[in-house]
Amino acid sequence: MSFPTQITVSPVSGSRQLSLFIKLPRKLYDGLPGYLPPLDMEERSMLSPRKAPFFEHGFACYFLAWRNGKPIGRISAQIDALVLQQGGPRTGFFGALDTAEPACVPLLLEAATAWLKTRGIERIRGPWTLNSNGQSGVMIEGQTEMSMIGTPWHPATLAPAIEQAGFSKAMDLLSYRMETGPKAEQANQIPANLRERLGKITMRGLRLTHIAEDAEILREIYNDAWADTWGNVPLTSNEVASLLKALKPVLRPEQYVLAEVEGEPAAIALVIPNMFDISGDLGGAPSPLGWLKLGSRILKHDFHSARVVLLGVRKKYMGTALRAMLPVLIIDELMHRGHVLPYRTIELGWVLETHQGLRNLIERISPTPYKRHRMFEKILP
Repeated sequence: MSFPTQITVSPVSGSRQLSLFIKLPRKLYDGLPGYLPPLDMEERSMLSPRKAPFFEHGFACYFLAWRNGKPIGRISAQIDALVLQQGGPRTGFFGALDTAEPACVPLLLEAATAWLKTRGIERIRGPWTLNSNGQSGVMIEGQTEMSMIGTPWHPATLAPAIEQAGFSKAMDLLSYRMETGPKAEQANQIPANLRERLGKITMRGLRLTHIAEDAEILREIYNDAWADTWGNVPLTSNEVASLLKALKPVLRPEQYVLAEVEGEPAAIALVIPNMFDISGDLGGAPSPLGWLKLGSRILKHDFHSARVVLLGVRKKYMGTALRAMLPVLIIDELMHRGHVLPYRTIELGWVLETHQGLRNLIERISPTPYKRHRMFEKILP
């Protein structure tokens, strides 16, 4: 039997321990039903202080839990200067929480909380890796559903252990699975002349010769659309540029949907292919032959699923028919692009459980969320 007193938690020190921190989830969860390891290089780009754009406006401390010299859990504690500018309680985050042993969770959370508290933090929220523009929440439903890029996987024991450590539910994030094809198109059917009735609405994809300009349009619309929304942290120019740079090997113009009203950018969506489709059988650290296979699959664009990672409509349309219909038109456009792209499934997430308008729109096509992730918080005394 394992006892919490046998577990020690210490900050990550040096490049070797950082590498261990990054790789740890695939060592902890290997063989568990539904788990597929992401590529180590993807995790490193998200967590390494030398690579992740988060560290341009935030800082973090990583912790490992040990028992008898063996790592059995991890957690991060981080502070984002952009969040501290938003007013309200000084909020810091925990994230990258992974362990297969519930007894480890309170000790990891205690370490993260203590680190944040000494830096004047009044409220701790998480898990976010490393803020709301990264991986979000603890998976509480959907462990055996298809793995999706950017979506964290956790055993069912993790969320109850966080609650038992004194944290309360703050928000649920919902993900919906939308199958492309005639059925979905029929469920989202819109009048043929709708665009003309709403004004001159045009749709276009990414201009490969103007990627920087289109990236900035995406950032401006997204930040405007989601300002003042629960948990939102504005995207920086470098974060969007870094995202598009990472996507460059798989980026196609059809994955970017820009709706323009009378020639003015009004709404945006960005779809990214699901890397698990082509890497899931190669493990987190592929062999040289595995890397060759991966490169070949990328060139062929051998993906069958994708995820909408950014979706937004400018606030100026709030309260108008355009505000309600632009997301419908974008989803319609995504479905039609499904005839060009190989994606048979598109995931729509994260949708706040309180965002009833967007939920109503999506649930006409996909009535029930197929994954649920939970955010927790705690007021610090």
